[in-house]
Amino acid sequence: MLEAYKNQTSSEAVVRPVPVLEVFGPTVQGEGMVIGRKTMFVRTAGCDYRCSWCDSAFTWDGSAKDSIALLSPEDIWEELYRLGGERFDHVTISGGNPALLPQLGSLVDLLHSRGITVALETQGSRWQPWLSDIDEITLSPKPPSSRMDTDWNILDDVVSRLSAREPGRSFSLKVVVFDDRDLSYAKTVHERYPNVPFYIQAGNPDVSTTNQTAHVADLLLRYEQLIEAVMASDRLNDVRVLPQLHTLVWSNKRGV
Repeated sequence: MLEAYKNQTSSEAVVRPVPVLEVFGPTVQGEGMVIGRKTMFVRTAGCDYRCSWCDSAFTWDGSAKDSIALLSPEDIWEELYRLGGERFDHVTISGGNPALLPQLGSLVDLLHSRGITVALETQGSRWQPWLSDIDEITLSPKPPSSRMDTDWNILDDVVSRLSAREPGRSFSLKVVVFDDRDLSYAKTVHERYPNVPFYIQAGNPDVSTTNQTAHVADLLLRYEQLIEAVMASDRLNDVRVLPQLHTLVWSNKRGV
């Protein structure tokens, strides 16, 4: 997809290009607070986590290192427009963890200058000043099944900073649930930040299967079980229970 841009930068002087693995869309956002929203995606390389069930491990495990393109904000916009033309007004920045990249502020500014609403998902492990300018942020701290540990002090700080942003910028919390320990973790997160919109999402335990029919059936069963567990809880009242929408439509297909 990005072959024409690999190892290139814009003609303008760029000190820190953005490491990009994928640009694709238009498609629908499959997760979190903007689920179902028509959007374009920019997927950056690199992550500070190594989640056991990660569905985008290629962003950090080295398997897609030859696909990384170092792009300026202008290059990224050109690729977005080449793919989407006039058919989008929303861009989701994904990863990996895009909050590792201090240079993304220039891309956010450029997208806003084009009239684009910008969304982003991060686990809340890093703060960048440009996060204050993102229109829709999903904080997705990782539950025990990920085998990652939450630094609550850092997450507290990120939530505090996002809560202090100007009106018109929104954020939410999302926890992916695979088992009872994850559900308990979700309750802890929700109670720690009771004033932040909270989403619980059924996890995808098989990120490599190509048997779409069986995969979708399993995901729907997991979603049903998660709904039942949330309905039975008196600690999870003001929450929204979601599937991972794009996996129900396309299973593990990339670039959609």
